[in-house]
Amino acid sequence: MKLAVLSGKGGTGKTFVSVNLAAAAVQSAYIDCDVEEPNGRLFLKPEKLTKQVVNTKLPVFDSEKCTGCRKCVDFCRFNALVYVKDKPMVFPEVCHSCGGCVLVCPTGAISETDKPVGVVECGQNGDIRVVTGCMNLGEAISTPIIKAALAQAGEADGLTVIDCPPGSACSVMESVQDADYCLLVAEPTAFGLHNFKMVYELVTLLQKPCGVIINKADDGYPALEGFCESNGIPVLCRIPYSEKLARLGANGEIAALADREYADLFQCLLADIRKEAQL
Repeated sequence: MKLAVLSGKGGTGKTFVSVNLAAAAVQSAYIDCDVEEPNGRLFLKPEKLTKQVVNTKLPVFDSEKCTGCRKCVDFCRFNALVYVKDKPMVFPEVCHSCGGCVLVCPTGAISETDKPVGVVECGQNGDIRVVTGCMNLGEAISTPIIKAALAQAGEADGLTVIDCPPGSACSVMESVQDADYCLLVAEPTAFGLHNFKMVYELVTLLQKPCGVIINKADDGYPALEGFCESNGIPVLCRIPYSEKLARLGANGEIAALADREYADLFQCLLADIRKEAQL
């Protein structure tokens, strides 16, 4: 089963839930698609690491062949190309590497070159395969690294946990497209509910079955519970704020491995997810 773990914003506990579910499973793969800030490896501490460089394609112009027709500029919907002072110019930060400019150039003046945008690290922690996408500093587009991380993970025999980026942007859509079930992590605050609604709208649009886990659920938040009830979203678990959990996290420990109470909690949560997903 491929399980995508999402949250509407950072800091809700998405990575905390992801690494503990991976640890609670008998055999699992953990894929960190939060490539701008991949923190899962801090807890899982994978060994025997291998690295794969992720490249995208950038257009390169042959000035002798270019006639200045500007067909490439007109074609580019991302406005990554301009024609200035009788020569084309590319803005790498917004180029999506679609290759369309190469296809429409009537004189063959455009070729492509590789541009490194990040790396994918693969390692192992016991029975957990750990795949981490890491985007280079200054890059604007994360989807190529996410695609590479998902491809490296392959088809795991047991549970595959996809730790998605926060929010509901294109990077999240790329992360969840092949997921069998989506677990939404929410916090019981007005801000948390606002962002939870956006990510719920995304998984609904993608027609993915989903459930919610409420983290830091001390006093509850009726508006969040009411939204879930009115939309038929199952609340699979409520995790109250705990000083013990905070200490474990600060020490880089995985609660499901370090404490019997949380081992039972995440094993029960995993069983409920399988039941909801019917897998």
